[in-house]
Amino acid sequence: MPGYVALVLHAHLPYVRHPEHARSLEERWLFEALWECYLPLLGVLDRLAADRVVAPLTLSVSPSLLAMLRDELLLRRFEDHLRRLTALAARVEVRFAGSGFAEAAAFYRARLAGAASSWEALGGDVPGALVRHAGAGRVELLTTAATHAYLPGLLATPASIRAQLRLGRRAFAAFTGAPEPRGLWLPECAYAPGLDADLAAAGVRFTVLDAHALTLAAPPASAGASAPVLSPAGLACFGRDRDSAREVWSRDAGYPGHPVYREFYRDVGLDLPERELEGEVGPDGTRLMTGLKLHRVTGPGPDKAPYDPARASAQARAHAADFVARREAALASIRGVNAPPILVAPYDAELFGHWWLEGPEFLEHALRRLAASDRAVPIALGAYLERHPPVEVVEPAASTWGEGGFGAFWTGPSASSLWRHAHHAERAVLGALSRCRHAGGLPGRALDQAIRELLLLQSSDWAFMMSAGEMASYAEARAHAHATRARRLASLAQQPTVSPSDVAWLDALCALDPFLVELSGPALRGAFDPWR
Repeated sequence: MPGYVALVLHAHLPYVRHPEHARSLEERWLFEALWECYLPLLGVLDRLAADRVVAPLTLSVSPSLLAMLRDELLLRRFEDHLRRLTALAARVEVRFAGSGFAEAAAFYRARLAGAASSWEALGGDVPGALVRHAGAGRVELLTTAATHAYLPGLLATPASIRAQLRLGRRAFAAFTGAPEPRGLWLPECAYAPGLDADLAAAGVRFTVLDAHALTLAAPPASAGASAPVLSPAGLACFGRDRDSAREVWSRDAGYPGHPVYREFYRDVGLDLPERELEGEVGPDGTRLMTGLKLHRVTGPGPDKAPYDPARASAQARAHAADFVARREAALASIRGVNAPPILVAPYDAELFGHWWLEGPEFLEHALRRLAASDRAVPIALGAYLERHPPVEVVEPAASTWGEGGFGAFWTGPSASSLWRHAHHAERAVLGALSRCRHAGGLPGRALDQAIRELLLLQSSDWAFMMSAGEMASYAEARAHAHATRARRLASLAQQPTVSPSDVAWLDALCALDPFLVELSGPALRGAFDPWR
């Protein structure tokens, strides 16, 4: 009996938009992901389509990312960023001509030229390109909660869980023009008993959990993580394959740490004299990662050899072959299951191209080999369910795919201020909603924007940054700002009269944070209502 492999990518970035700064450092997260990850991924899909390779992929795209990919200001700024970086790459190529770094420098100039060509060809419409691939059956699109909220952290406030789920699905449909998807990516793969009822009520048919959610389920899933199960509410739950995760995620034990691959932490923005960077520096001369990295991993020490793109490309293909061979062997070893087993391999989409430069090439050749395999057949999650609907019912265990596996990373002491802000702001916003739900005019605008600010406050990204200690000050500032705005807006929505200064402040804020402006009035306000 052949088995299946489901490659699942989750594309997400926190909503970052800073029109008040000519060149925001945090907006670079989107720009880097576009030219390093999303455009190369579309290139993979285009080449597979041209060669008639049938290897379906499951791809979740968050509403916050979709909102940024539809934002004209951010798209113009990306184009400016790409032009500046292309000019820097040309200077770097000249500087290193004839040296051991010449091939790496030429590689980046060509890669950026390819990104610019791809961007122009699709008219800057990444969501539209993904929808076209989905329509052709090459990709199954999913989405996630509206702002990627850590949903177990909202169990005490179920109205926000309902809003995150409803608005995530509505926003996906508004941004893509596609129907609300059958599957939903749980932010951080975070699950707690009872969430399945909310997901099912929202119209979600399936999701992905970490392996221990099924192995520690009540009762434990009979096939472990190699077959989906049903939750008590009828939600189909796939389990993450731990071996696939380790081989691709781990820098130490996995493929990305191979000596010939590009070294992430060496960058011309850190290595070259400031005068040669021509403005590609942060405030007060702060050095920035440009994405132009000319060294290879080499080994664990600080000495790094020049990057050789041809050797890295060959190694990515070899690793793709190894990955597929391991999946074939793993599937062949599974016994005692009633349906063909499935190995679900979910990853952050940004791993492929940003953290692991060779990742898109690895992905392409893994899909090609899977398409040619009769022992490890590539499949999208929804297609597997149609062929082999699960019948075993278990209660999955509380779990996440993050550090520790049980949520402390998002709810521990380092992130405690976020949850205090979130719960105080929610009380203020829901209080205003109960008293002036049908408000129009300026009070209605204030109420709608209060809801948007509350959603932005609930993003799991702020908790991640606080706990990781990376960009923690930015996360704390964002949490404080959204909480303060949400409470002031909730108060403003209930005022019988407002001052000119309040009107000016509201106008400025709506221009600053236009997240989910596609939804307003009942579409926003009704999202908190109990399920019917």
